[in-house]
Amino acid sequence: MDNVTSPIIISASRSTDIPAFYAKWFINRLAAGYCVWYNPFNQKPMRISFDKTKVVVFWTKNPEPLIEYLPELDKRGIRYYFQFTLNDYEAEGFEPNVPVLEQRIETFKRLSTLIGKEKVIWRFDPLVLTETLSPRKLLTKIFHIGNKIKGYTDKLVFSFIDVRAYRKVQNNLMKETPFFTKENVETAEPTGKLQEELVEGLAKLRDHWKSEGWNIELATCGEEVDLEKYNIQHNRCIDGELMERIFSDDKELVYYLKTGKLPEPDLFGGVPEPPAVGKNLKDKGQRKVCGCMVSKDIGMYNTCRHFCVYCYANTSKELVLKNKAKHNDNSESIIE
Repeated sequence: MDNVTSPIIISASRSTDIPAFYAKWFINRLAAGYCVWYNPFNQKPMRISFDKTKVVVFWTKNPEPLIEYLPELDKRGIRYYFQFTLNDYEAEGFEPNVPVLEQRIETFKRLSTLIGKEKVIWRFDPLVLTETLSPRKLLTKIFHIGNKIKGYTDKLVFSFIDVRAYRKVQNNLMKETPFFTKENVETAEPTGKLQEELVEGLAKLRDHWKSEGWNIELATCGEEVDLEKYNIQHNRCIDGELMERIFSDDKELVYYLKTGKLPEPDLFGGVPEPPAVGKNLKDKGQRKVCGCMVSKDIGMYNTCRHFCVYCYANTSKELVLKNKAKHNDNSESIIE
């Protein structure tokens, strides 16, 4: 295969839930030393070698199936942290195939206890409204979850559902829920005063939790809106600063995070000091407002079986089920 890359940072994955559905496949590929990823635009394969991989960022709604395999990553010296989406849309049926909320909360706490709260980032993502799910009710859901995971994470990341930009999201909302029609589907996306009410409410929740000793940060993901006046930052989900802080003992990684390249050993076999001011390593393949640093995502579209109605990564439930039949834990790629 001509198209080969050896990324330092792996994203697993923005386009599917690898910990929930493909944990065994992922560990098998680590043992093999590579996986094959297909470009969604031209279907050309790329061989992704893990020979230089130092960090894996996991995106998930259910990391439980992966937890037993984490010692495999530890043995290989691969660091990791989790973007853990913990929503409550049970009454609305927006996430029909995720475990029940209480189970997900317990998994969140278990994972945080196991690997450290700084490595488990809470996402309530996206924020979705209906005629009966008002900003106040949505904030109440967030408040209840937060009270149960208080002290088990340092950050809450949120975004607003992007209905206007994705026709497939519009279609899924209309097809899979009783709340939306062609005439009102865009009202799922909080705008104007509704968005402001949510933001102000989130800031109040943060301040309340801080008064109780939980110093949780708020950040947005992929949003253009400037919320600096609420002390809400633009998030970097693939976050070089976070990695430099929590994986500071890996000098080669720290050097890479500052320079974009692995260091050449000095005369004594040591790692040279990185520059004080780091290079801009923003991932140019992501949206302009995305703050993520460069990484390689190994997921594939139309393979996530949570069947979330707001998902942009699935075209249809039928296609996902068709692709499920093409999966083999021993294959080179998620879909054979």
